Amino acid sequence: MVDVAIVGIGMHAFGRHEGVTGMEQGAIAVRRAVANAGVEWKDMQFAFGGSRAAGDPDRMVSMLGLTGLQFINVTNGCATGGSALFSAYNTIQSGIYDLGIAIGFDKHPRGAFSPTGPEISGRNWYGGSGMAMTTQFFAMKINQYMQNHNITNDSLARVAAKAFRNGSKNPMAWRRKALTEDEILQSPMLSYPLTQYMFCNPGEGGVALVLCRADMAHKYTKTPVFLNAAVIRSRRFGSFEVTAPSLALEQGDGPTMDASKAAFEMAGVGPEDIDVAQLQDTETGAEIMHMAENGFCEHGEQEAMLANGDTEIGGRFPVNTDGGCLANGEPIGASGLRQVYENVLQLRGDAGERQVPDDPKVAYTHVYGAPGISGVTILSK
Repeated sequence: MVDVAIVGIGMHAFGRHEGVTGMEQGAIAVRRAVANAGVEWKDMQFAFGGSRAAGDPDRMVSMLGLTGLQFINVTNGCATGGSALFSAYNTIQSGIYDLGIAIGFDKHPRGAFSPTGPEISGRNWYGGSGMAMTTQFFAMKINQYMQNHNITNDSLARVAAKAFRNGSKNPMAWRRKALTEDEILQSPMLSYPLTQYMFCNPGEGGVALVLCRADMAHKYTKTPVFLNAAVIRSRRFGSFEVTAPSLALEQGDGPTMDASKAAFEMAGVGPEDIDVAQLQDTETGAEIMHMAENGFCEHGEQEAMLANGDTEIGGRFPVNTDGGCLANGEPIGASGLRQVYENVLQLRGDAGERQVPDDPKVAYTHVYGAPGISGVTILSK
């Protein structure tokens, strides 16, 4: 089986960019990624790209060059970027191509994500009841979790404060103003127990990653990062997910637990080997729950970990070093690739003010998307 390396990374800053389309932001990310790998667009043998709201990615060939490459569009909720990377990873691993690119971009309107359209039942039950993705559903889920595992509102605020501190050190982040825990707790309550500054926002941005056969990586970079695992898993019966209209009497594990276990097995490492992690934080409760669901602690241990500063950049287990979704916002097509972009910077030692100390060697990403899709990658240098 062929090993895979990431040899080029490119990003268009996340945020709001009037007058720049989502696809243009994706094309800028592509140009930066191929330049970072020391190649040109015409050298790409294939591409996988994803966007929810900014157009079909394959159309960007008109901006980049009509070279005839294989270009396949991917969509998978918030796991779209991770799914594009998964597809590129497997294309190279299979031996079909040697050099290609994964692309994600988006441009969403202001306000919360608001699911619309008929459900399987033929009725717009979910959107019609006001269960928008980033508000009521996650509020209910973390409220139950807090009750079951003795998590306090202070922990929710600590996650957000860390995100905005880290985002203030990230030139590509949208929200770059540090906020105190008190400011976060005192901001308007949107869906109890989550306040305004505990949620991410739909946004804009683009990311691209150039991948190649690992035995060819030296041709493109002196600092290759190896993609040791890329896994996507969907929900099982009994897991309560974003668009679920009910909760089964028999509760089961969510897709994150399946994806995490499979990724660790594929990479031949365990949670104790991870030096830095980027975990889906659509809101602060998600980061807390995902710490345990990905195997980095037991349920309920997050309270002490956050109080001790374990997940800070200088802590024993840094999480969301670039500010996560809270500071960067979430352009759906690009969000999962942003996590990988950050981990590549960390493993290269190029993360600047937010660089994790002690030479990190193994990094982890986790993305979660509707209607219950989780993607995990594990990288090493």
